[in-house]
Amino acid sequence: MDVKKAVKKTYGQAALNVISGGGNCCCNSGISSCGQDDPITGNLYDAIQTDELPEAAVLASLGCGNPTALAELKPGETVLDLGSGGGIDVFLSAKRVMPGGKAYGLDMTDEMLALARENQKKAGVENVEFLKGEIESIPLPDNTVDVIISNCVINLSADKDRVLREAFRVLKPGGRFAVSDVVTRGEVPEAIRKSLLLWAGCIAGALEENEYRAKLAAAGYTDIGVEPTRIYKSEDVLSLLEEKGFDVSEIAQAIEGKFMSSFIRARKPV
Repeated sequence: MDVKKAVKKTYGQAALNVISGGGNCCCNSGISSCGQDDPITGNLYDAIQTDELPEAAVLASLGCGNPTALAELKPGETVLDLGSGGGIDVFLSAKRVMPGGKAYGLDMTDEMLALARENQKKAGVENVEFLKGEIESIPLPDNTVDVIISNCVINLSADKDRVLREAFRVLKPGGRFAVSDVVTRGEVPEAIRKSLLLWAGCIAGALEENEYRAKLAAAGYTDIGVEPTRIYKSEDVLSLLEEKGFDVSEIAQAIEGKFMSSFIRARKPV
């Protein structure tokens, strides 16, 4: 099974879990500490943001940050969320760009799209449109959106260069790239990188922070910044690795402080 199929299967199951009333964890990792206690997905949104949203949109959030709080969205802007899942960041963005703005959500997983559209009906949000497609091939014309956001999704792609080029293409001149993602600092054990299961567990696909900057620059972006928002302790990551059968005693020291959620920002030149 390739990376794309693994991600689609994992996130499809995550959506079904929410629809059936089950809980969720970081990228469906299966670890015991879920919800607000999850070291990656927990406590990202405050009650003021989520109280007016459908519960299923909140439960389906599998992100690692809160890009809508950091993207400085303005009324009248058009926003695109790459890998929109159950729609939480799309709905929050739609509110911020009113009046006159619009928020697109792009996802490749049928189950997540169905959940997001149902959540849209419940929320009564009209300035939102969900699109089916892949973040490596965005189904929008050139120079379409003012801001691109994403929440712990780009790290899951096997072709990040293409994702960044596509995002650059659909951004208007002067448009902003403002995503939350998991990045690494320094070398990471190769055994983790090679585990396909962890691609859908928020970790193995993460870029090293300087490599992320270099890829953005190669795609044409300027004003590039990577700002850590949550640095994971080894015990946070080990709880994920134990579920995958790793001997954590051998790698605990090697991964201490190496993984972090970060806010990554850049701009398309005018």
